[in-house]
Amino acid sequence: MTTSARTPTPGADPAEVGAWLARVLDDERWTDAELASIGAGRSNLTYRVSSPAGAVVLRRPPVGTVAATAHDMGREQRVIAALAPTAVPVPAVLATHDGSAGGPTDAPCFVMELVDGVVPLDDLPEGWATGEAERRATGEALVDVLAALHAVDPHEVGLGDFGRPEGFMERQIRRWGKQWAAARDGDDPVPVTTEDETQLTRLAERLAADVPAAQRHTVVHGDYRLDNCVFDATDPGRIVAVLDWEMSTLGDPLADLGLLLVYWQQDGDDRVWSHAQPLPSPTALPGFPTRRELVAAYTARTGLDVGPLPWYVAFGAFKLAVVLAGILARVRAGSVPAEMAEGLDGSVGPLVALGHHMLDGGSF
Repeated sequence: MTTSARTPTPGADPAEVGAWLARVLDDERWTDAELASIGAGRSNLTYRVSSPAGAVVLRRPPVGTVAATAHDMGREQRVIAALAPTAVPVPAVLATHDGSAGGPTDAPCFVMELVDGVVPLDDLPEGWATGEAERRATGEALVDVLAALHAVDPHEVGLGDFGRPEGFMERQIRRWGKQWAAARDGDDPVPVTTEDETQLTRLAERLAADVPAAQRHTVVHGDYRLDNCVFDATDPGRIVAVLDWEMSTLGDPLADLGLLLVYWQQDGDDRVWSHAQPLPSPTALPGFPTRRELVAAYTARTGLDVGPLPWYVAFGAFKLAVVLAGILARVRAGSVPAEMAEGLDGSVGPLVALGHHMLDGGSF
């Protein structure tokens, strides 16, 4: 719902946002700004800012206690700006704020262009990608852009110091292990069973004991999936912008592919896979590539050996389980709205089971 400039919204006051934009964009028409929340709000908060001067998008960290490294606005705007001249479609960054006094929010934030198009969420919009060929093109475009991202030379675009790629996966396991401990041991611990706690901790130990050697170091998105992309409204086979770069860094590209497969639903999924995907997705519709077809297309475009991919899928399941556990814990603590946990009850255990399944020789 859009609010008036006189009505504050959680995380951003339209009056303050409008006044700031009027200054930094040098157009008084931004003063009469209205804000509308975009997306589910489980990660960084996103607002459409509308005014007589036009419309833009504002991004800021979640309200409440969060991991600072997972919601770094400076890193997110930096990687978007760096990728602008590459084959990876990203919105243009228009303005940034460091969170100091006199800005639009009480936290670091940035404003980017509003890219019109389709973001496929639970269901496809009526009249969009109605045919199987169009849906296949949508899936293929997703792989094409991921391969394009992993082909970018970080040094050529000014991202040579964007992360420490050596030891990336080992640090990722430690990082998400710490996040799991925080969710498990906080004042309002995450509501999971004792067995789920035990198996999640064991999954982290199994992952740490057998980390594959990285074949290549690239820019990684960190949460690459269908609904983090904006597709052309008239051409389902063209991505016009990739969004939500808050977890991006330099690291192992197979981490992106492994997590994409965890999100990807397909018709005929067995119990292990279907139970590990609590939120609805359109990718099980006829025409969308299967997970194996996604992998084959990615391999053809990158030349990477996907032999160790089951480990990366297991890591993706582990990471997502910890992310969801953190959301459930913050909802339980009352630091974020209850609707953030909608559909997520009981989601941690099945993801952990999928992780163990993949390490035990399961297929995707």
